[in-house]
Amino acid sequence: MPEPAVLFVCLGNICRSPLAEAAFRAEAARAGLKAQADSAGTANYHIGEPPDPRAIRTAARFGIDISGYRGRQVQRADFERFSHILAADHTNLANLERIAPAGHGARLSLLLDLVPDCAGQAVADPWYGDEEGFLVTWNEVSAAARALVTELQE
Repeated sequence: MPEPAVLFVCLGNICRSPLAEAAFRAEAARAGLKAQADSAGTANYHIGEPPDPRAIRTAARFGIDISGYRGRQVQRADFERFSHILAADHTNLANLERIAPAGHGARLSLLLDLVPDCAGQAVADPWYGDEEGFLVTWNEVSAAARALVTELQE
C-alpha cells in the first residue's frame, strides 16, 4: 500500500489548515504512521507568508513549531500528489471540487467528516477572534487528526 499523502485546505492557509497539518503530523508520529502532509489555501491571499501569529502560539502550546510553514495555494497537481484532500469548510470543499481535474485520484471531504458526531460540520474559523478561538480550532483539528490516523492504520 502506498504511503498516504494528506493535504489540509482552508481559505488562506494561515490558520486552520496549518494547524490541521501540524496536528496530523504529531498524531502520525505518535502512532508510528509514515505519511506525507501539507496544507494549502484555495485563495492566494497569503502565499509565502508564515501562519497567523495566534496559530503559531497555539501550536507551540502543544510543543509544535509551525513558524517555518509558508502559505501556498492549491494547485491542480495536488489532486494527483495527495491521496486525501481535506477541507476545513463547505466553501473550500466546493472550491476544491470546482478546480479538481477530471479523473483525479484524491479523496475529497470535509476534515470533520472523520470525527464521530461532527460529520458535515466546518472547522471553527478563528480568524476574527482571540487566542481562545484558535484553541477551539486546535481541538477540532486534533480530533480529526486522531480519527484520520486511526483510519489510515486500518
